[in-house]
Amino acid sequence: MIKREKIKDLLDSTAFDTEVKVMGWVRTFRNNQFIALNDGSCMGNIQIVVDFTNTPEELLKRITTGAAIAVEGTLVESLGKGQKVDVKAKSIEILGDSNADEYPLQPKKHSLEFLREKAHLRFRTNTFNAVFKVRHALAFAIHQFYNERGFVYMHTPVITASDAEGAGEMFKVTTLDFDKTPRTDDGKVDFSEDFFGKATNLTVSGQLEGELAAMAFGQIYTFGPTFRAENSNTTRHLAEFWMIEPEVAFADLENNMELAEDMMKYVISYALTNCKDEIAFLNDRLLEEEKSKPQQERSELSLIDKLNFCLDNEFERLTYTEAIQILKHSKPNQKKQFKYLIDEWGADLQSEHERYLVEKHFKKPVILTDYPKDIKSFYMRMNDDNKTVAAMDILFPGIGEMIGGSQREERLDKLTQRMEEMDIPKEEMWWYLDTRRFGSAPHAGFGLGFERLVLFVTGMTNIRDVIAFPRFPKSAEF
Repeated sequence: MIKREKIKDLLDSTAFDTEVKVMGWVRTFRNNQFIALNDGSCMGNIQIVVDFTNTPEELLKRITTGAAIAVEGTLVESLGKGQKVDVKAKSIEILGDSNADEYPLQPKKHSLEFLREKAHLRFRTNTFNAVFKVRHALAFAIHQFYNERGFVYMHTPVITASDAEGAGEMFKVTTLDFDKTPRTDDGKVDFSEDFFGKATNLTVSGQLEGELAAMAFGQIYTFGPTFRAENSNTTRHLAEFWMIEPEVAFADLENNMELAEDMMKYVISYALTNCKDEIAFLNDRLLEEEKSKPQQERSELSLIDKLNFCLDNEFERLTYTEAIQILKHSKPNQKKQFKYLIDEWGADLQSEHERYLVEKHFKKPVILTDYPKDIKSFYMRMNDDNKTVAAMDILFPGIGEMIGGSQREERLDKLTQRMEEMDIPKEEMWWYLDTRRFGSAPHAGFGLGFERLVLFVTGMTNIRDVIAFPRFPKSAEF
């Protein structure tokens, strides 16, 4: 019995005249003689040469685009251009038919919008083969990075009764009957009769629970799904996405910045080293796409150049206050070219401002620190000026904010004061405050939206194209 070979291995093989077996899906079938077969192990296809004069016509008719087949034959040196090896078929078995008239992915170029509607099939295209291979590599690199540094991987809850961000845009989790919702005397929903006995939601962050673990293990990280019920249909928002959130005890903002920069360089380098074919393909795809844009809208860097740009440069570090001064006196601001003009300290920076700092002013990745307390979360450590917090955002070319983090407020009195100012219920957060009561220590952490990282490394422009089954307003297909 011949063992099945992966097409990826056969394309590099020189073991000619050996008997091989391959299984895969038909990409094209030309002249009743040449099958381009792909099994997902790589983007490349192997050419199967069919002896059509000795193959039953009924079988030939069933070799259609999308059909799954098994082929046994001889590996031979290819006589054609574009490939080094062929498989000269001796037997072909149809494993799964594909109706040629109905199969959506015909051998032609399809728009990304069209493929989003066919998300259950788009993995079979070269673009999405490359995207999800890179996604896999980045996920593996994240785990490897933290494992090498002795971090403990924590699974934080998906269902939570707290709102880490104070955003209020959360998905409710309930078993209550909507038609017979129990009410209290004052007409409010009586969550005491719900499954958990209180109002619960899908998590927006594992950070708060991660802090609890960091106070015991010293350094932990989470890598799991998070949810935002934000009614946004932009190319940068998803309702369900994945987050990486390390938390480190005995660390300050400086340590936090160092960890984040090291992590970003590590995972980008890993992808460049281990996904050469995929990134080269995505680089060429992006260059082709750029040709259709007006000159002024084209990127100054190719995808590979952009990735190396982040590896070759030390990340520039400056305070929010310094950034505001730069932006205030910048040409785009003075000529009113920014959509959101910067005129005073305290403004929340937009993507256009972040990209200006990275791409035009410093020409390197940027870490902004010490933001106004009024635009940041309650758990961030108050600076001595009582106006700013020890926060940090890491900004990347083409995308703006990639990472957001901070030194956490470890002082109980300062933390409770901030919670009161921001109407965060202390009674419900007793467990979080306990970490400040019993052996509190300086600690810091950050959050990296995984899809945003994949977006950057693949050069894709819509976040719905870097997650297998995107969830967004009015859409929960597949």
